[in-house]
Amino acid sequence: MSNFTIYPAIDMRGGKCVRLVQGDYSKETVYGDSPLDMAKVFANDGAQWIHMVDLDGAKKGARVNDSHVLLVKKELNVSVQIGGGIRTEEDVAFYLENGIDRVILGSAAISNPQFVKDMLHKYGEKIAIGIDARDGYVATEGWVETSTIKATELGKKLAAEGAKTFIFTDIATDGMLSGPNVEAVRELAEVTKANVIASGGVSSLADLKDLSVYGESGIEGAIVGKALYTEQFTVKEALKEVEK
Repeated sequence: MSNFTIYPAIDMRGGKCVRLVQGDYSKETVYGDSPLDMAKVFANDGAQWIHMVDLDGAKKGARVNDSHVLLVKKELNVSVQIGGGIRTEEDVAFYLENGIDRVILGSAAISNPQFVKDMLHKYGEKIAIGIDARDGYVATEGWVETSTIKATELGKKLAAEGAKTFIFTDIATDGMLSGPNVEAVRELAEVTKANVIASGGVSSLADLKDLSVYGESGIEGAIVGKALYTEQFTVKEALKEVEK
């Protein structure tokens, strides 16, 4: 089971660590003033990866909290993946040239599919595709819009273009501590034959166990946010659970 990766999440807004409920900017809780300090806690607990999201960037469509991302990479011995506000090749290159391990493209997969294909062809597995779904359909633009494209359909298309890693968020469960949508994550892994990272809803060690059971069938890891911030469990406990 130890090939199952735990990705502690650091969502940034105004340079602080925050959590939103179901992507709603008006339902924000601030959990810390420094993304670096938060990342240090996770790294000291054994995290190999840190998942970072530039919420300001996602709203603005441009990099905003990028200095915090680079600082985490520079100061800590961890791999970093970043999403939010990455809309151009310049943005992608900026992060990769500064040592960031993986760049996540989300809404662009719908709004600018050619750009996403180009980035996959050029940067390969350094690109992860973030698919956020509501009732099985892809949601875009910070979850405000729901498209008519099924998550599995989009996943299939992009896997054919070379996507190796998907981050799947079921919006209904995000920030709700209600348990992940294991079935939907598994389905995406099945149709894409790629690695899928589950995001949203993880509330207990049992949830991680449920996901890690499918490690062999493509569920590669889980992003954990609110459960860590509200101290349901620690990164150390999570790692121990999925290694059993």
